[in-house]
Amino acid sequence: MRVEDLHVEELVEFDVAAGRILVAGQSTVLIEATALGILRKELVEHLSPAVARVILTRVGFVQGWDLAEAIRAQFGWESPEDLIRAGMKVLMIEGFFRVETSDTGPLGERGTALLASFEAEQHVAHLGRGRSPTCWMTAGILSGYLSRITGKEIFVLEDRCIGHGDSICHMHGRTREEWGAARSEDLRFFEKDDLKTWLDASLSSVAETLKEVEQKLARQKRALARANAESDDPHGIVARSEAMRVLVDLARRIAKVDSTVLITGESGTGKERIARLVHDESSRAAGPFIAVNCGAITETLLESELFGHARGSFTGAVQDRPGLFEAASGGTILLDEIGEVSPGMQVKLLRALQEREIRRVGENKSRSINCRVIAATNSDLLADIAAGKFRMDLYYRLNVVALHVPALRDRREDILPLARVLLADATLRLKRQVTGLSPRAADQLLRYEWPGNVRELENAMERAVALAVVSRTDLLDLPEEIRQAIPTPSLSGGVKVLEDVEREYILAVLDFNRGNQTRTAEMLAIGTATLYRKLKKYGVLKPR
Repeated sequence: MRVEDLHVEELVEFDVAAGRILVAGQSTVLIEATALGILRKELVEHLSPAVARVILTRVGFVQGWDLAEAIRAQFGWESPEDLIRAGMKVLMIEGFFRVETSDTGPLGERGTALLASFEAEQHVAHLGRGRSPTCWMTAGILSGYLSRITGKEIFVLEDRCIGHGDSICHMHGRTREEWGAARSEDLRFFEKDDLKTWLDASLSSVAETLKEVEQKLARQKRALARANAESDDPHGIVARSEAMRVLVDLARRIAKVDSTVLITGESGTGKERIARLVHDESSRAAGPFIAVNCGAITETLLESELFGHARGSFTGAVQDRPGLFEAASGGTILLDEIGEVSPGMQVKLLRALQEREIRRVGENKSRSINCRVIAATNSDLLADIAAGKFRMDLYYRLNVVALHVPALRDRREDILPLARVLLADATLRLKRQVTGLSPRAADQLLRYEWPGNVRELENAMERAVALAVVSRTDLLDLPEEIRQAIPTPSLSGGVKVLEDVEREYILAVLDFNRGNQTRTAEMLAIGTATLYRKLKKYGVLKPR
């Protein structure tokens, strides 16, 4: 029989009674490609890419060797050319790849071009584009197959791969001597004895990483203890104020259901941290959390970033690329600065949220999405709707549950605990020995209005740690605008008589100027004699 005369029904046999499938006489088990893709992902993430490659290559080599023996025994062919073509046909039937061109020799000098390689597709789907060719099992299968039918060691290696970003997978089969020293590192993955070496290296790397993480956690625990940060929240959210306690409680409650959330608040208040809290407390916590700043990307690029694109859809689109909605499958996507999205993109987002499906740029088919959507903005969307800048239907689609993060100046009980947390974090990051805030520095933090909110406080603490010359940050270590802050009138504690308010304010300015009466009088726009009389009245100065 010629290879060309082979038909699928002659290669595949279903023995229903025995519960067996035979392909070319070999007992075969049907396994979903996705399951093998997940197995690859687990091997890569829990061992290492090198160990995963060794295991899959060796498994493939044994499978290819056994397949060559089975085909030779069943059909009786001895010609290497016939056996190669028959083997390619069987492997295509089993779903490993589709062959476009093949030579009659051991893959020949032109090699073999593979299309629709299941390995490359699964690698990209579960691990993203590889830094090097990814068809490890296929290379092993072909190597074992060719080695058995030719009677000498043949090693098949890729020079192009779909999983590496190329348009096809292209392989060559050569002996060790023909490959030479140029591909010696790749040939190591075929050696059984090298598996222990790769495993030892992987385990050593994991041990070192765990050791570093353990040391870092210990340092952070000691630093936070020194800082006396009054926050037991595992997400690092300080909620001493009533407004923040209400917000955190609402965020945790809404996390249990899969509703869309709109988070509002001024820039720098910590909207992304609240979004992460919602994600981490939800049933999607094991999935990815992907944040995208919609205001920093142009409309054309934002569509491709969120929805993905097809190969050739625009200049530079050299391959199909999934978007962030697909990447967030099973998890959460945060659309930050949603108020900056263009009207045209708003329409596309509305459709994606309504239909729960997206369409890649340059494609005609729709793809379903499975991710929770959280939007955040520092804009007044209702005012934008009135001005015609934001769609009302999109607003109501996003605003299923609204979470408003209060400004830092509106939750002053949180300022010092939060400052201590950020100080401890900066201490670890900058590797300094700073243990806390001086009373004067702490008092000045409470006087400042914090227009930049938590982000500004974080920067101020980093600056203070960087400039501190002793174990505690002092007033002079704070930024200039914070040092110059003067307390603003407050009704907390009841209404005070005007004379008492004036007294407290004048003494606060005098304290700010470290007792310099001339400078204090200039800042208050009063004469030095007037200031002297008031200070004497307050009992600060003794009568002459």
